Parts: sequence; structure tokens; C-alpha cells
Amino acid sequence: MRLVNVILAAGFGTRMKSDLPKVMHPLLGRPMVEWAVRMAETVGPELPVLVVGYGRELVEQHLDGRARFVHQPELLGTGHAVQQAAPLLRGQADVVLVSYADMPLLRSQTLRALADTFRAGQAAGEAPVLAMLTVTRDDPQGFGRIVRDARGEIQAIVEEADCTPEQRQIRELNPGIYCFDAEWLWANLDQIPLSAKGEYYLTDMVGVAVAQGKRVLTQEAPAEEVDGINTRVQLAQATAVLRRRILEAHMLNGVTVIDPATTYIEDGVEIGSDTVIWPGSHLHGQTRIGRHAVIGPYSQVFDCEIGDHCRVICSYIEGARLETHAEIGPFGRLRKGAHLGEGVHMGSFGEVKNSYLGPGVHMGHFSYIGDAQVGAHANIGAGTITCNYDGKVKSKTVIGEDAFVGSDTLLVAPVELGPGARTGAGSVVTRDVAPHTLVYGVPARPAVKQEAPSPSPAAGESAPPTA
Repeated sequence: MRLVNVILAAGFGTRMKSDLPKVMHPLLGRPMVEWAVRMAETVGPELPVLVVGYGRELVEQHLDGRARFVHQPELLGTGHAVQQAAPLLRGQADVVLVSYADMPLLRSQTLRALADTFRAGQAAGEAPVLAMLTVTRDDPQGFGRIVRDARGEIQAIVEEADCTPEQRQIRELNPGIYCFDAEWLWANLDQIPLSAKGEYYLTDMVGVAVAQGKRVLTQEAPAEEVDGINTRVQLAQATAVLRRRILEAHMLNGVTVIDPATTYIEDGVEIGSDTVIWPGSHLHGQTRIGRHAVIGPYSQVFDCEIGDHCRVICSYIEGARLETHAEIGPFGRLRKGAHLGEGVHMGSFGEVKNSYLGPGVHMGHFSYIGDAQVGAHANIGAGTITCNYDGKVKSKTVIGEDAFVGSDTLLVAPVELGPGARTGAGSVVTRDVAPHTLVYGVPARPAVKQEAPSPSPAAGESAPPTA
């Protein structure tokens, strides 16, 4: 049985008060619409079909290759939106599952349960033409009420604006997510009546089915999963729910989160067991963290690879890589392309950009290393600066293994310090330094070994004759 998910994503989202299409607003590192597409991908192998309208170019560009798109040129309601998919899907699917791009809290298991309910009804000979999610809660949030007869069969869905006082007391609600028999859907979409607002509502397909004597099945959904997003207040509320889910998943996988209330972890982040996340830390993008690491407190990490047993204390790092037992902070910064080798220590108020620090390098504090390669076990003294930019081009600095760079050294690139080379405090190095050579001064020059002076003659003695 071939199932295709149709996701409605064409709305303006006027209540968001934003230039950005509503479905492109981010939640935990992913646009709202991507959450819907990811859920659809778990229900069946077919590419979902997105009905797009306002901001279609942004949506299509972001999801290129992950969905098929149909355009709803006029926003005339949910029924009209599904009609736009008919030319693409007619004869190409047995079951059509309709969901919404602005319901990011919907879980994949709930969508699968709805599809399974529909399939089970067909297998049992009940011949349902649709199955729908329902939710029971005290706050209706504007959803239509589900009216059943004495046998419990659905008779109608009454929109909130049309409810009688008695119907307003009904707590079983219709969030608008349906699983249709595809052939019946395409044959009956044009039966939807025009509403007073001049729109066609997919909700009315339930009434069409009941009028034909067809069976309508229901599947209960958890209340929090069907909350739609129409305002930034609701966006924040949904973000809080997703954040809690993500944190709980990491904790159940062996990660210690000291204070979940102050910890922000986006959906794409991977964390190994026995790692500890301290309060105030934010982990973004495609960050991967190994086992037994310590992050925070108050660290921000963007798209980084952090190895086992690393420590990132009160620091800001982006696009960086830390190998096993490397550590940074407090108050350090790694910019894009920074790579700390195994066991590197980078202390307070240091910054590294587009540079490799080899195993065991010690960079204590107050230094900037940019566009450089630093050999194993080199020491970078406090206040060291690689002067990598001359106003036009950026040049490279190479520091050899076991080199010792004295405090306040300026390395004017392009320049190379050989293995074991040393610079005196305050040196300005403008030329390459040979291995195991000490340089100092402005500009830095090699130290010259001085011969001991000859002793002066004692009083009363004559100086030796000269040739």
C-alpha cells in the first residue's frame, strides 16, 4: 500500500509579523517545515509533497531533494491546498496522509499510528475512507468539536465559530490531520462546500464521508503534539517542548546535564556518554562531542568536533576541532578552522583562527594565533600575536616543535621558527629563525655569544710585549 504524505505549507503567517515565511522560522536549529518533513520521512519511503505558497523559493531551496513541491497560487483554504496535489498524485498513491508544516511537535510514532489505524480498518473489512487524529483537552485552541452519535460513530465536525453552547463543552477536538483513501479523496474533493469566508476546508471531507455512509476512524493523539504555531509566543512554547525532549534524550543516553533549565542543545548535536554539560551552555548545529568531556559552564559551541576527555570552559568556539584531552578556557575563543591537537592546553583570553596547534602545545593566555601551524610541545607565551594580515593578504606562520615563544612576541607573517627555536620577551620577529636559535629585540636578531675579555695587568706589572 503506497502512502504519500502531503504537507500544507503555503500560509502567510501574518500573525508572526515577520518578513520570513512562517514555516521557515527556526526551532532548535531547524526551520519549522523541516521538522514536518522529518516526521513524514519516518512514515513511508515516498518523498513527501509540500504545498507551498508564500515564500516558496526559500522553502524549496532549503528542502531541495527532500520533497516534491506543488504551488497554491491562491490561499483558498486547506481543501483547496490538497487539490493542488491531485494532478501529481492521482493514480500514484493508495493512501494520502495530510499534515501541516506548522505542527513541529507532532511525533513520528503518532503519524505512524494514524496510518496503521487506517490500514488495520481496511484489513478488517471496515472499508474506511479516512482516519483522523483527535485530541482531548480543556483548551480547544480554536479546533473544531467532534460530534459522535450514541454508538460513538463520528457524525460531524463543528467549527468553533459555529458551535452551540452545548457543543462548546465538547473536549474531543479535531486538529485536522487525516489519512485518506486516495481514490476516494480525489473523487470527492470537489464536494467541499464554499465557506462563508470564501475558502474550502478539508475538515468538510468528514461530513462528505458521513453523508455517503462511509466509515471514519479515529486515533487519539497526545495533546501537546498537535499545537500549531501562529505567533512568536507559540513558537517559544513549542521550542521549550522540543528542547526538553532533546535534553531528555541525551540524558537517557548517558549525558549529565547539570541544569536542563539553562541548557540549550540543538537537534543535530551528538554527545557521548559520561560527558557533563554545565549550566548556561549552548550547543548548536552539527556539533559532535565525545565521551567523558566537560562543556561549560557558559560555553557556546557551533558546528565543532570535540574529542573524548576534552574541556571547554566558559568559551566560544565555532567551526573548530579539539582532539582527545584538549582543553580551552576560561574565556577562550576558537574561530573557524581552529584545530587543537591531542592534549593542547589553551588558557584564558586566547584566540585561534584557521590554525593547527600540535599535540601538547601550551598556550597559556592572552594570545592570538591566526593562519598558523604550531609544532608539538611548543610553548606560546602570554601576549604572543601572529601578525597574519598586512591589509591586503593573509600570510602563514610556522612554529616548529619544542619552540619557545616568549611573552609579547610579535610574529610578522610570513615567518617560520625552526624546531627548538626561542624568542625573547617583547621580540618582533620579521625573519625566519633557524632551529635551536634564540632571537630577541626589535627587530629580532640571533643572540651573539660574547668571548670573555682578557684580564687587565696587575699594578706594577708590565703589559706583555706585542708582536
